[in-house]
Amino acid sequence: MHNVCLVGCGSIAQLHAKNLKSLAQLYFHSRTPASAEYLQAQCGGQGVIATFDEVIDRKDIDALLICSPPEHHTEQISSALEAGKCVLVEKPMCATPAEVAHLEETVQAYPDCFLMVAENYYYKPSLMIIKDLIDQGYIGELKAVKVQKHTAQVTSGWKNAYGALLEGGIHFVALISALFDAAPVQVTAKFPGHQKGESERNSILKLEYETGASAELSYAWNKPSLTKGIFQHSHIKGAQGTITFESNGLYIRLKSPPKRKTYFSGTNDLMGYKAMTKDFIACLDDRSRSPYSDFNKAKRDLNIVFNAYKNL
Repeated sequence: MHNVCLVGCGSIAQLHAKNLKSLAQLYFHSRTPASAEYLQAQCGGQGVIATFDEVIDRKDIDALLICSPPEHHTEQISSALEAGKCVLVEKPMCATPAEVAHLEETVQAYPDCFLMVAENYYYKPSLMIIKDLIDQGYIGELKAVKVQKHTAQVTSGWKNAYGALLEGGIHFVALISALFDAAPVQVTAKFPGHQKGESERNSILKLEYETGASAELSYAWNKPSLTKGIFQHSHIKGAQGTITFESNGLYIRLKSPPKRKTYFSGTNDLMGYKAMTKDFIACLDDRSRSPYSDFNKAKRDLNIVFNAYKNL
């Protein structure tokens, strides 16, 4: 089994630890020692490592799972790769275009170690079903995608410093990117109600692709939802049919001339975390393998967000 150290031991680290504990030997490090001790006790891990420098220096640590705030990601990723350790980092991978450029140089300088981004939406069963329906030609050429997710979400701590699009909407940017498998040629955006000096909480993105197809994402943390964000619907229009899906991925409805059917994603791995974890471990087992949610996909998704933010 590989030795993996979780860096940052908050709520998302607890989810990752749950999925990893039977697949790897876990160590824990946090700026708050009590949270590392708690997670170690909960998971029956191998131990707590007091400092980040010690994590990097330990020859027996094969990989880091970085769950710290985004402002620490670039330095921690770079230190890990330079030390010969592979990395799975929580999204967003980083917070600025300059950091993306720095990480690209680092990734290229250390090709023997991989950088994987914990973008679980790439691994959701619903996305797999949707992509399969498109690949089979049920709706014809992809013409337009319209995605929405509106909730009332209260943030605290470090999350207050980041916009909703970067912190949460990046999931749906990734979903759209997976459908087109290409970067848009144009990004425009509006941020309704945004006040200068504040982090945005409501965004409307419009993306144009080289094929002439388009996508729109409406994402908000300041729109109350009676269903708490469930049973909102997104739409995919093709030249010959449509796909409607519950935005969280609960179900998918296909409507095309040869076929009409409703598909259910199931509850075993609705959010894709288990499949993502298996990809991570598979890449540790076989270093010639590259993770699906790699640096290049994260760069593509973040560039969409950063281009949108030019409109702020």
